[in-house]
Amino acid sequence: MLRAMVRMMTQEQCPHRNNVQSTEKPQVYKVGIYGWRKRCLYFFVLLLMILIVVNLALTIWILKVMNFTIDGMGHLRITEKGLKLEGDSEFLQPLYAKEIQSRPGSPLFLQSSKNVSVNILNEKKQLVSQLIAGSHGVHARGKMLEVKSSAGKLLFSADDHEVVVGAERLRVMGAEGAVFSNSVETPHVRAEPFKELRLESPTRSLYMEAPKGVKIEADAGDFQATCRSDLRLESKDGEISLDARKIKLLRLPEGKASPSGTRQTVFEKPHICVPTKSSVNQTSTNCIVYFSSIKKSSHSALTDCLQCFTPP
Repeated sequence: MLRAMVRMMTQEQCPHRNNVQSTEKPQVYKVGIYGWRKRCLYFFVLLLMILIVVNLALTIWILKVMNFTIDGMGHLRITEKGLKLEGDSEFLQPLYAKEIQSRPGSPLFLQSSKNVSVNILNEKKQLVSQLIAGSHGVHARGKMLEVKSSAGKLLFSADDHEVVVGAERLRVMGAEGAVFSNSVETPHVRAEPFKELRLESPTRSLYMEAPKGVKIEADAGDFQATCRSDLRLESKDGEISLDARKIKLLRLPEGKASPSGTRQTVFEKPHICVPTKSSVNQTSTNCIVYFSSIKKSSHSALTDCLQCFTPP
């Protein structure tokens, strides 16, 4: 009852408010975008859809051109052993790799417009070996250089102490031959078959030394020794032997026989005895004698000849 009384009092105090609500119509409020704003929104949505389609098409085209697959990209394949690169490749920055090898049966090419450098560093990042192939040539730097055959035989090696040539034959094709500024030690010097061997020192002397002897042979040709000054053959402890079917000494002075046949009482020790065109004595052997400073008789001088030749 109390509530009913309060409601009746409220209606009596505000009778005009009820009249206003009964006379006015309810208003409807529309929610959304209308007019030019709606058209702009549709335009931007359409433009965004076009960009998405173009971007998707470009992405598919790039994937197709670059040949993206699950295994890798293009000619680059990711395998269990590492990266596998097929075809020609260009590196614009330094390449760090543990091992670089080509496919089985295919060559490996390293090409550069300037040079190709291979550097080997130690644990302290210090350069220990280097190989540079450029337009001016190939330069190698290291403690030792070795060249071996496919069988593992040493063909060439070089270090600070010596250079070793392990091939069976060292062949020099230059027109000027081989030039050695210091001594050369070798057990055998031989020319090619049917070719000449020439040892020459244009401005200085040429020495050939061996503790057990020096042997010079010409099996199918001549041996010739030519000099501008004196030619000297010397044997300190042995002898000098000339062994041939014919021995010819040209431009020798001609000996003259004494008409009386008398013997001279003073001669000197002979150095060599060779055949001449006439005899010193009609009854003696056919030879000429060169002398030194010891006085002897003619018979003693002739017997001291190293070797005389009797006429046939």
